[in-house]
Amino acid sequence: MAQVKVGVHVSIAGSIDLAVDRAKDAGCDVFQMFSRNPRGWGFRPLTDADCTIFRQKITTTGLLPVDHMPYLPNLASPKSDIWEKSVQTLQAELDRCGRLGIPCLVTHLGHHLGDGIAGGRARVIKAVNMALESPDSNVMLLLENTAGEKNSVGSSFEHIQGIIDGIEKSNRIGICFDTCHAFAAGYELRTEAGLAATLAQLDETVGIDRLKVIHANDTKGDLGSGLDRHEHIGMGFIGEDGFRRILHHPAFARLPLICETPVDDRRDDRGNIQAVRNLAR
Repeated sequence: MAQVKVGVHVSIAGSIDLAVDRAKDAGCDVFQMFSRNPRGWGFRPLTDADCTIFRQKITTTGLLPVDHMPYLPNLASPKSDIWEKSVQTLQAELDRCGRLGIPCLVTHLGHHLGDGIAGGRARVIKAVNMALESPDSNVMLLLENTAGEKNSVGSSFEHIQGIIDGIEKSNRIGICFDTCHAFAAGYELRTEAGLAATLAQLDETVGIDRLKVIHANDTKGDLGSGLDRHEHIGMGFIGEDGFRRILHHPAFARLPLICETPVDDRRDDRGNIQAVRNLAR
């Protein structure tokens, strides 16, 4: 079995190109980052120099970068001001990815805030269609499954497929599959039968070919808990045996794996990268 491609989320503090250095120092094959401050609406525009240095470091290291949308945008929001700012942020992030040479952008689908899943789904579809209008971009937008928390959009494969069905440029849509979120939403991943059933359901709805990136996270919540709380690989409810099955399944082993796991006195980023590699052997 070929070695899996695994990495972690890294900081851009100081300069955006330093994310590449941090990823290399952590032993990553792939890394995820925010291209800007994830906790605010404002951001500093990229300069040509920013983009040139970032691209040069990616070429030199051979690492695969993945961008993630900031925290504040809510593409499903019924509040018009929040929704409009969310669409603008999505458009800006797709543009930034294009300039930096980042092939894909991961986005959460948001929360409908109590006015119903149908309305939330319709707003996500409209937002994505508006954001993908630019004809000169080939950045792929990856829709991330959610954990089934209250008012969330995208916790079931059927809901995600319902969104994809409404997107005009669906060739630019892929899936980021988060193991913690899927398990919390009720999809069994620990057993051979459960993993097979989950992937069969995914293939029947969204399609396995749309899987592009895996968020490899163990979970502090049990199956179907709706709890979005990440845990170190093998230390949560999915466990070592569960992750060994996941990492040996060809649908997952061929894809970039990104750990969004804690950093504490039990284990750091390097430790989780090594845990993935050990379990994948």
